[in-house]
Amino acid sequence: MNQIINIDFNKNVDNSKDMNNAQETPSTKKIYKKIFNIQFFLSMLAILIIISLFIYYKISLNNKENFSNLLINNYSITKLYSNHNDNKNGISDEIVPLEPDSIIGVIEIPSLNISYPIFNELSDDLLQTSPCRFYGDFPSELTTNTTNSNLCIAGHNYDNSKFFSKIRQLNIRDKIFLYDISDNKYIYSVIKNYEVKSDDLSPVYDTLTDSFELTLVTCNNFNGNRIIIKAKIEDV
Repeated sequence: MNQIINIDFNKNVDNSKDMNNAQETPSTKKIYKKIFNIQFFLSMLAILIIISLFIYYKISLNNKENFSNLLINNYSITKLYSNHNDNKNGISDEIVPLEPDSIIGVIEIPSLNISYPIFNELSDDLLQTSPCRFYGDFPSELTTNTTNSNLCIAGHNYDNSKFFSKIRQLNIRDKIFLYDISDNKYIYSVIKNYEVKSDDLSPVYDTLTDSFELTLVTCNNFNGNRIIIKAKIEDV
């Protein structure tokens, strides 16, 4: 009896081996190989697309940085000629409204090694090129009836060293320099570094001191909050 069971068992094992061998026919192997080649091709294509997008992003960002530097150079040249030609040949001092893409000054933060021109108004296109003013005025623009002495400047956060990406690293008493169109220099000292929710506009309209203030704003790309830097003017 045991011999019969052993013989039947061996036959079953041999039959299963024969079935497995029958399944791994040359045509089946070709299908497996074709599937593997397709998967490999798609993986390589995805990697190439990701690398290409990254390279495009870096080139685009460098171009924006270079264009921003070019704006500073052009701004300096324009300011130089305008200062020499003021009030000559009967030119009026009448105030002309500025275009949104007009350069109203320059912001420098020595501790972060950044220097950018400041656009007159805020828009998505302008913000990709350089920081923008979205509220307030330079001290030289204010009058006795003006209350918006909190100059707010927004800049992009690219999570690198460009634009306002590193302002979260500013410490209390770090210096921020502003230059207006008349070549006036204003020195601000950081007094607060904090975050607010994206819908919290209190940093724009609320002030922490009785003097001129500067508010820098950028995004925290990890939690959707806004990074706020408050600074107080040292000397007018």
